[in-house]
Amino acid sequence: MAFAWKAAGLTYNRYLAVAAQAVRRSLKEGPRAQAERRGEMDLKFAKWENGKQGETKNLASANERAMAEHASGSGQ
Repeated sequence: MAFAWKAAGLTYNRYLAVAAQAVRRSLKEGPRAQAERRGEMDLKFAKWENGKQGETKNLASANERAMAEHASGSGQ
């Protein structure tokens, strides 16, 4: 018997994220705010050159900038 998340075409990590979000949304207002803060992720990355770490950047904002640059560049 296959797992329901597999049958739906989800990865296990995505299944857990959806389940956690459903649980957080079902909580009362006070605990919900605390749980939602715990559910946020802040990913950072740094480019390494010549064995040295460069500036650490926020992944979400870097991704938004790159997408905006790509969108403006494709209109030329």
